[in-house]
Amino acid sequence: MIQYALKCSHGHSFDSWFQSAAAYDKLQAAGMVVCAVCGDVQVEKAIMTPRVRPARNAVDAPNPTPETQGDAVPLNVPRNAAEQALAELRKRVEDTSDYVGREFVSEARKMHLGDSPARAIYGEAKLDEARALVEDGVPVAPLPFVPNRKSN
Repeated sequence: MIQYALKCSHGHSFDSWFQSAAAYDKLQAAGMVVCAVCGDVQVEKAIMTPRVRPARNAVDAPNPTPETQGDAVPLNVPRNAAEQALAELRKRVEDTSDYVGREFVSEARKMHLGDSPARAIYGEAKLDEARALVEDGVPVAPLPFVPNRKSN
């Protein structure tokens, strides 16, 4: 496996793993390497730093402190516009919809058949169950994030 830093013609940067360098070349030639942010097919390798393991006898570096971190951003803070949009979407879904967890498939089907009042819901479904909902005309869409499991 090999990881490449990639960049699309719109300036979006992202990483992706490939089976080999030849596999990347083959997928790129077929137009199957697309931007993870905007879907652009004009993607090229970006400059990346190699990952070099330290020597076995190397001394571990001290843990960074707020003074030595420089421009480090906490992991729970969006770092770019795409992460910000995803965070806003998640908040909107969680604020305006009912989480039904693993009962999503049955709840969606009940609402579609008129056996339950229509409302915005989100939850979890196996791929084959979700496919069956779509084939039956139940309007569902995958979320671009994994829901937080809520327990009541």
